[in-house]
Amino acid sequence: MSSLRQTATPYLLFFTLSAAGLLAQNTTPTPPPVLDVHVHAMDESFPGMSATCPNQSKFLASDPATKESSNGWSTEECTPKLTPAAKGEYIKDVVAEMERLNVTAVVFGDPASVQKWRDAAPNRVIPGTSFDNGMAPGARVPLDELRKDFTPAPNGGGFKVMGEIGLQYEGLSPSDPSVDQYFALAEELDIPVAIHMGTGGSGRANIAMPKFRGSMGNPLLLEELLARHPKLRVQVMHAGYPMIDNMLTLLQANSHVYVDVAGLIWSYPLKEVNRYIQRLVEAGFEDRVMFGTDQFQWPKLMSYSISLIQNADYLTPDQKRDILYNNAARFLRLPPSPTN
Repeated sequence: MSSLRQTATPYLLFFTLSAAGLLAQNTTPTPPPVLDVHVHAMDESFPGMSATCPNQSKFLASDPATKESSNGWSTEECTPKLTPAAKGEYIKDVVAEMERLNVTAVVFGDPASVQKWRDAAPNRVIPGTSFDNGMAPGARVPLDELRKDFTPAPNGGGFKVMGEIGLQYEGLSPSDPSVDQYFALAEELDIPVAIHMGTGGSGRANIAMPKFRGSMGNPLLLEELLARHPKLRVQVMHAGYPMIDNMLTLLQANSHVYVDVAGLIWSYPLKEVNRYIQRLVEAGFEDRVMFGTDQFQWPKLMSYSISLIQNADYLTPDQKRDILYNNAARFLRLPPSPTN
């Protein structure tokens, strides 16, 4: 550039600078990378999900004489309303959002479902699977089969994270001895585990899953599991919401435990969401909070959820980048963000 400035005629210099300006105007800069640590390998938007408001302001009581199906969400006028994808368009729409927003995601599901996402976005999917065998409570994947899933390709499936582990929906503690062999396998293979703890949706036990127990989402139920497997890396999904004091107690005692804010970030009143995340950060655990969406329905959910972190006035720019990328990269042992 210095030689150009010294030798170019005024016209050439003007042309060169003008072309550079036009190029800059017509080039959309790539946003900083984001790691979403909690996405579900759905083929379609979750059945029965219509356009709805994120960060509902209230949850309605139900009547046992009436069959409920709305998880207690109220009908509100709001902007934006998140809308399901058209039939057959869900994976394509979400992958397009991942490309636009520069998101890499940990995608959870059975191996066949996750493979569809790997095929659709091979450079943006970190595959995850668990030991639940379908939706039937207590149905388990054989240990040898799961070991093969986590064996590096080409000899195995090359899966990287064990999750989502939804024992709370079965009314089981994560420290229950009946599933300990799976956590022992994760520790042996140095595979991080992602465990559902805390929130399950309004009226979950009444409406859809009678075995669900709120008490089984207590983060302190992880203590015996962590004592038995001291090298296990644990991702507490939904950050144990709403049990903030117990969550902070667990984080204080176990420095290799991280949390994600998935689901929580859009399911509850915005002031409540910000208050919960702020407590985690101000308690000193800013390097263990990871971004996630619990993506399983609305394609624009990623954009909306990212904006809540970006617009949080209680977070510094460095803290926002850590939550959106760097903390998860450390947990998953990926390279740090190349941009700030």
